[in-house]
Amino acid sequence: MLTEQENQEITQVGPGTLMGGLFREYWVPFLPSADLEADGRPKRVRLLGEDLIAFRDTNGDVGLIDKVCAHRGAPLFFGRNEECGLRCVYHGWKYDVRGTVVDTPAEPERSRFKDRVTMKSYQVRERNGILWAYLGPATEPPELPRLEWNLVPAERVHVSFRVQQANWLQCLEGEIDSAHAPILHGRVDGEGFFATSLASADLRPVFDCVQTDSGVSVAARRRLPDGQVYWRVNQFVMPFYSLVPPQARHPELSGHAWVPMDDEHTLCIMFTYHPTEPLPERMREVFTEGVNGRESGHPSRHAFVSGDAGRPYAGYWPKFTMENDYLYDPELEKKYFSGIPGLWLQDAGCQSGFGPVQDRTRENLCVSDAGIIMTRRYLLDAARGLRDAGVRPPTLSDPGLTMVRAVSLRLDDGVSWTEAGREPMRAVVGAGWGYEI
Repeated sequence: MLTEQENQEITQVGPGTLMGGLFREYWVPFLPSADLEADGRPKRVRLLGEDLIAFRDTNGDVGLIDKVCAHRGAPLFFGRNEECGLRCVYHGWKYDVRGTVVDTPAEPERSRFKDRVTMKSYQVRERNGILWAYLGPATEPPELPRLEWNLVPAERVHVSFRVQQANWLQCLEGEIDSAHAPILHGRVDGEGFFATSLASADLRPVFDCVQTDSGVSVAARRRLPDGQVYWRVNQFVMPFYSLVPPQARHPELSGHAWVPMDDEHTLCIMFTYHPTEPLPERMREVFTEGVNGRESGHPSRHAFVSGDAGRPYAGYWPKFTMENDYLYDPELEKKYFSGIPGLWLQDAGCQSGFGPVQDRTRENLCVSDAGIIMTRRYLLDAARGLRDAGVRPPTLSDPGLTMVRAVSLRLDDGVSWTEAGREPMRAVVGAGWGYEI
């Protein structure tokens, strides 16, 4: 478990905090490109405890600036986005995508006052349908991280966004925890995917975790009836990514960017992709529509509330919440292990059930939590090293270190998973698995 101080350090992300300082050194994915139209409506955004406005100007460039006008604090969400700038409707002050004041119509014609005004703004880059923000201090930020899900062609990937009412860390820890999957997502009627999955053959995995330059590899070993050993290696990749291995009946990779909005809310960006083949249309349909009234690993289009326009990330707030028990249905427990109606909902319900910020001083960690323990230590050491000695994590200097894959390996007993997985765990765009799924 962590001390109270350590728990605060690792969960707080606002300006001036330990973890907030680390995250601000990285590019942060924050919106789908399609959400911003040229001269269209601005979007409210919250990242690392800061409330911002995102907009796309006439030329197609994207700005990410303070949510209020530098003049007298009027909300820029109501601003007129036209002629290469966002104009406040209160007194007409106009800002370009860099936050520069370009017009103050209520001031004298020759006034230089606007040249002395500064507006908080952040750099934005765009790649393969995702907008990235840099909130850090460097005038020349690092390269965008090389992440396979954001590099493969569009037909090979499905990306979804949703807000979760929980601190970013408990979301991340939920996905690198390999022990929960065949239990929480299983069924009591002996049917369905997990009933025949290799992970269900042994519900008492043995863990072997390894620190890497990119993060932590969390390997879970399960014994199979034929005497072989099944290794599932989840990946934590700095600073807030998790990767889940493929499975025989679903040979795709998946994972999340757990982007901290603030200390109590997370922007959950889920990705599912295949390195060499288009995703099946039926899979995309299930992701988008759900199946038989249940949610899949991605939030369906039916999962969100309406009437949330006043909140950051309006349109991405699910109707499933802790307040309504994630629409728990006791009838479902006659078939499924959990009465929570869908895969991502089951994870979210357990992750959020700790409260907005989990009190980790009350935990009783056990052997299956080895990956979580190592990841927490990795994060704290990296953040303190940056703050106290200016030591930058390797992934900031080499964006290629984030080219990592999670793997699922069937090996003979005694064969090292680190050796067998060395090449398959290296992501190369366009390359196949390198082993039999």
